[in-house]
Amino acid sequence: MTTATDRGAPAPELIDSRKRGSHALRWWVLAVLGVAQLMVVLDATVVNIALPAAQQDLGFSDGDRQWVVTGYALAFGSLLLLGGRLSDLFGRRNTFIIGLIGFAGASAVGGAANSFEMLVAARIGQGVFGALLAPAALSLLTVTFTEPKERAKAFGIFGAVAGTGGAIGLLLGGMLTEWASWRWVMFVNLAFAAVALVGALLLLAKHTVTERPKLDIPGTVVVTAALFGIVYGFSHAESTSWTNPATLAFLFGGAALLAVFVVLETRVAHPLLPLRIVLDRTRGASFLTVFVMGIGMFAIFLFLTYYMQLSMGYSPIKTGLAFLPMVAGMVVSSTMVPSLLLPRIGPKIAVSAGFLVAAVGMAWLTQLDLRSGYATHILPALILLGLGLGGAMSTAFQGATAGVGHDDAGVASAMINTSQQVGGSIGTALLSTIAATAASDYLSTRQPDPLAVAQAAVESYTTSFWWATAIFVAGAALIAVLMPNTVPAPAEGEPVLAH
Repeated sequence: MTTATDRGAPAPELIDSRKRGSHALRWWVLAVLGVAQLMVVLDATVVNIALPAAQQDLGFSDGDRQWVVTGYALAFGSLLLLGGRLSDLFGRRNTFIIGLIGFAGASAVGGAANSFEMLVAARIGQGVFGALLAPAALSLLTVTFTEPKERAKAFGIFGAVAGTGGAIGLLLGGMLTEWASWRWVMFVNLAFAAVALVGALLLLAKHTVTERPKLDIPGTVVVTAALFGIVYGFSHAESTSWTNPATLAFLFGGAALLAVFVVLETRVAHPLLPLRIVLDRTRGASFLTVFVMGIGMFAIFLFLTYYMQLSMGYSPIKTGLAFLPMVAGMVVSSTMVPSLLLPRIGPKIAVSAGFLVAAVGMAWLTQLDLRSGYATHILPALILLGLGLGGAMSTAFQGATAGVGHDDAGVASAMINTSQQVGGSIGTALLSTIAATAASDYLSTRQPDPLAVAQAAVESYTTSFWWATAIFVAGAALIAVLMPNTVPAPAEGEPVLAH
């Protein structure tokens, strides 16, 4: 299969069909991809703050509420590898545009929802089209920036967007819910999608096929079922227990299907996920980095949000603003580490050091109590977390697509998103269970008066922060052992066709 290069031209107003896809406008391409990535990433958290208002408006139960979040996670997590491979087979531009239009349409349905079922269906739709959009965006970036210095800068900026999207979602969700309506948490995606769609139509080259693409149907079915089982199993564990029969069935079933998938991929002529993608040590360690980060970052966003709102009495908007120093730290380290430090110290040291800095920040949060102040107990921790995780994430994004051929860029990009999504699902279930156990253990020997209940909540948060600290330290140790310390090679750019 041959595709035209996915790159830009001299200035937006000068673009025509001959110039579209040329190399000069690649930084405009990055801006378009960044907007699309931000839309997908912030949708994982922007809805959380709006959920109580949506629940009150549509009248669904606390038990049903989790499906607004889980519906998105299930569709997104289980279909990412398929979405990545489709972008390789049918063109990144086509897949990106279809994903944008579909995501916007599902968001419009969600904003207009007049029932719980309609809202959940819209969230599942967002997950389906997000699974097309996210790998296509990252693979477009991978094949557009192949010159090492430019690549480092581009991946740093993209990594900053991916890393800070969750925190920006908290702020945006609070602002829209408090100042407008929970429905605008969904409708705002139409603005993001419109900007990205116009940019994509103007900047990205059209796709040309010279041979019939082939899709690994057995592998697609098996891995989609496997990822669905794993993500649903962890979601079910959070709402029931780890020993619940359905939880165990989905987790063990998902793991067994994943093993079947690995065997299948060694035997089919056109594998969905060529094993060379994950067996390369730099790429494999990079996927592991994003996976560990997905587990640990859950503790920051969920439990620190609870602490600020419930223990400190912050409003949703004030909570979102309180996370901005972490965003700033991520932006600084994501843009500085890949271009300035990575060539000098190598990816092993960059990622391991990033995890250790983040672990110090997380350990700082374990000292929180009912009298803690923002400036002394939260601000320094958020800055350290932002600096550590931003550098590690941008390095991992670059390493995960290092040296891939253009035909594999989509599925390699999808593995990053899959690693992050599965890590987030594990973090949600594991840390929620640990937090709930810590709170009940604290109350088991005390009278459940208001002060004891408030202190039990803080105990649950700090226990989860200790676990997240240990997870980041373990991540640093694993990367120190597994990742080679050679600077990631660029991916292969798209073959250029004459216009």
